[in-house]
Amino acid sequence: MTRQPELWLIGIGTGNPDHITLEARQAIRDAALVMVPRKGADKADLADLRHAILAASGSSAAVVEFDMPIRDETLPYAERVSRWHDRIAAIWAGTIAAARPQGPVALLVWGDPGLYDSTLRIAARLDPAPRLRVVPGITALQALTAAHAIPFNRVNGAVTVTTGRRLRDHGWPEGAETVAVMLDGECSFRQLPGDGLTIWWGAYLGMPQQVLASGPLAGTGARIVALRTEARARHGWIMDCYLLRSEPGRIAAGNAAPA
Repeated sequence: MTRQPELWLIGIGTGNPDHITLEARQAIRDAALVMVPRKGADKADLADLRHAILAASGSSAAVVEFDMPIRDETLPYAERVSRWHDRIAAIWAGTIAAARPQGPVALLVWGDPGLYDSTLRIAARLDPAPRLRVVPGITALQALTAAHAIPFNRVNGAVTVTTGRRLRDHGWPEGAETVAVMLDGECSFRQLPGDGLTIWWGAYLGMPQQVLASGPLAGTGARIVALRTEARARHGWIMDCYLLRSEPGRIAAGNAAPA
């Protein structure tokens, strides 16, 4: 049986090459093969940025690009994602087998491999199981709070990290005072009553095209929708996230926002 090579998942932050840690740069230099995903012509700059990071880090690894498969939107969500992960894992396995690397295989992972990213789950589908190494990266939430110069949490306060889909389907998380929202292509904050909530939003965090907006949700939500629509049309893609915080002493209960 062919032994699976080491698989290194290297967090590369949110688009700023200066976010690459010293550990990540060394791992990039030590990798024998780097797999770079392609996500279509409109997102070519994401692949280009990975190539720039490789060059800036002094990588001499072989680089193989692969096309990301398209999810079947006709399937239920869980099945759609599971089958998509199966297809990606098969592509990884085939790419590695064809390249026959004489050392570790690396993937440069946007943000951090452990926060709302699927590379670890996809890696778990490989057979035989790879010897995994995870190199942490700066997350979008770190980049967001830094860009706005705000703390992630209140003093002794909890933060609920969730997705746009869950915010849309289930409303404000019960008992939450600060909610960080990832993967929201529909601006699901529009489903919440705006009174008593403040939003900090950012797109292309850490990149030259970074866009920020903040303020009371009731007066800022519509501006964020317009900014997001315009930025996506200009660049062909967008990565964004946001933080919502209720006024002190006005923690929500159930599926409603603070009133």
